[in-house]
Amino acid sequence: MAWRLLDFKYYNIFENMAIDEAIFHETIKNKSNPTIRFYGSHPAAVSIGYFQDAKKELNIEKCRGEGIDIARRITGGRAVFHFNEITYSVAASEQEKTFPANISGTYNVISRCIARGLSGLGIKVALAEGGRIQTKAEMDSCCFAVPSKNELLVNGRKICGSAQVRRRGGFLQHGLLPLIFNPEKAADSLLPTRTPQKVEELRKSVTAVNEELVSPVDMSEICSILKKGFIEELGIDLKEEALTPAEETLKNELMKKYNDLNWNIERKKYFKKVNY
Repeated sequence: MAWRLLDFKYYNIFENMAIDEAIFHETIKNKSNPTIRFYGSHPAAVSIGYFQDAKKELNIEKCRGEGIDIARRITGGRAVFHFNEITYSVAASEQEKTFPANISGTYNVISRCIARGLSGLGIKVALAEGGRIQTKAEMDSCCFAVPSKNELLVNGRKICGSAQVRRRGGFLQHGLLPLIFNPEKAADSLLPTRTPQKVEELRKSVTAVNEELVSPVDMSEICSILKKGFIEELGIDLKEEALTPAEETLKNELMKKYNDLNWNIERKKYFKKVNY
């Protein structure tokens, strides 16, 4: 069976979020085969989880002053800094039995695919066990600082953070794999107040692909090994395609939401509801 692949491209964070949501909706509506997408965000951006209070949990003025976009995801989790990274997304309907019907099981399947791909670069990845209660300091930190169950670690440091949303009929999961990680820059954007202690916490908690390699690799090489990981782990074929006309139309409509501060900062639901 062939799953659809949308290979790596750069968009701004608003279009990236609109594309993911459009694919999610159409996959459920049409009971389509799963879609895997790889992308980057340019310019640099922060995506925040659906339930987050942007005014309390981000340094909004710092982001604006440095031209860093802010977009609210439809997935949960905490804030993520998009810079020099590959973001993946997987959308599947409930008809696809590769994935368990729960968040943790789906995380496990997708994490195993990414881990298998990274092993092709010689990066040994472990799945976080999770299951513990986060401390207040950890809850005040960004998404990457604290691994959830079945997220990916290299020598105890997080290398890939993911978030998921499930609706009746399917799920969307996306996650970020940094090529490099700058804890100072991340702390400036992701934390309301930056302290040396918080920067050091990020430095100790997070790693990146090229930090784990002797010779750095580029986007195309990493995408190739990630695709291979999905193919080998799941026994699937990937067929490179584009968005459907219906997805393009919905994406353009969703851009009205993702370009609006009422959604991104206030989470005001002014936008016409999409029925899943």
